[in-house]
Amino acid sequence: MSRLDRSLIAGLSAFEGIAPTELDSMIGQARSLRIPKDQPVFEQEQEAQSFFLLLDGHVRVIKTTPDGQEVTVRYISPGELLGIAHAIGRTTYPASAIAAADCVVLAWPGHLWPRFAEAFPNFGANTYKTVGTRLQDAHTRVIEMSTEQVDQRVAHALLKLVKQTGRKTDEGIMIDFPISRQDIAEMTGTTLHTVSRLLSSWEEKGLVKSGREKVTVVEPHRLLVLVEGRTGKN
Repeated sequence: MSRLDRSLIAGLSAFEGIAPTELDSMIGQARSLRIPKDQPVFEQEQEAQSFFLLLDGHVRVIKTTPDGQEVTVRYISPGELLGIAHAIGRTTYPASAIAAADCVVLAWPGHLWPRFAEAFPNFGANTYKTVGTRLQDAHTRVIEMSTEQVDQRVAHALLKLVKQTGRKTDEGIMIDFPISRQDIAEMTGTTLHTVSRLLSSWEEKGLVKSGREKVTVVEPHRLLVLVEGRTGKN
């Protein structure tokens, strides 16, 4: 895109309360990038030269541990900021962001983040709110990992994803981007074998339907019963 229009960002939560002229100023300093599926938007410990807004597609955020294990931290949906390392006082990215589907992002130079936060207080406040929400999500996940059984964690992850990205189909609510059983295993701290066994069992019971990089939740309520540790009846 040679010229970007403020309608791309107007109405998004990160830009609430910002005047049209200010939006024009902000988007006039952005550039549009297309990121093919499975390609990085940025990589862990890379210098944070840019921050981004996801316009289309979905992004998987991956943290690599010191021993080389990859953990899927979260998924980013359209309208969300990512790569906001400067908002948490970092000069490098704390994790990698990989396109889970073909994506379109807006990119701003990293040095503009503090300028935007100072010149447009609502943007700074909204960005810190995003950081706070993600920190709370991380705390919740730590609790889940330490207190829930594997089947509860997998059910919890599927329910989060359908709430975040679900699209209604004739079969149920489909997670609206390609997601593999390995991705789910990395999200829930378990193995591919365990996730495959659980999904196969749940498919036999009519809770889910799954295929290649595709998961549809047929009976969300029954998964919720499992998450809450109750015994449900058909």
